[in-house]
Amino acid sequence: MRLENEKKENTFLCAFRGIFGAIKSERNIKIDIVAAILVVVCGFVFKINITEWLICLVLIALVVSAELMNTAIETVVDMYTREKNPLAKKAKDIAAGSVLITAIMSAVIGGIIFIPKFLKIFI
Repeated sequence: MRLENEKKENTFLCAFRGIFGAIKSERNIKIDIVAAILVVVCGFVFKINITEWLICLVLIALVVSAELMNTAIETVVDMYTREKNPLAKKAKDIAAGSVLITAIMSAVIGGIIFIPKFLKIFI
């Protein structure tokens, strides 16, 4: 039983090491974290409701998760080859595209949530 618990702790440790390592080394994840903090601050300022909070938190998790997966894919591709390879480029471009789609749709949904509240206060 003890060995099983040690494995679980190790898994969490590895996961957190991966998250914090990516935050330290990847510029785009830092940008995502700043955007997430701004969304949370805006959520408090504009007093969004519980449904809006849930949507915002899920979108934050999706964007950060997509960015982490993109980083993992890029790392594996780089580990495989440093030479110009059209398949390596394709894999990296597709992974980056998934992050872009997630970020754009999150921004659109964020706009739907926050722009009316902004207009109500400032106009």
